[in-house]
Order: sequence, then structure tokens, then C-alpha cells
Amino acid sequence: MPNTEHTKAASAHEAAAKSHRTAAEHHGKGDHAKGHEHSTQAHGHSETAHKASGAAHAKSAEHAKK
Repeated sequence: MPNTEHTKAASAHEAAAKSHRTAAEHHGKGDHAKGHEHSTQAHGHSETAHKASGAAHAKSAEHAKK
């Protein structure tokens, strides 16, 4: 599949965004325990997204040299 690294990064960013939105909803309703749980998940997805973005960038740079 073309751009697999970019697809992985995009999926991780989407997962992080969804978890952030869910955390915000729970915090807005005063359910801080659930909000914290989703914030923790969002953080994990964000770290995965950051790593995947770095890998995608490195791979793009590698292809650009060819």
C-alpha cells in the first residue's frame, strides 16, 4: 500500500483526536475520572502518532534522495 507510514501516522492522529474529544466531553460533564482515563489514552495515541510521523518523514526524505 502506498504511503503506509503516512497512513499509520494519520490513523494514530485520528485516534488521539477522538480520545481528546471524549476526554473533553467527560470533563465538561464533571466526570473527571473518565476524563482522566481518556486523557491518558489520548496521550498514548499522541506518542504513537509522533513516532509514526517521524518514521513517515524519514521515509519521505529517503525517497526524495532517490
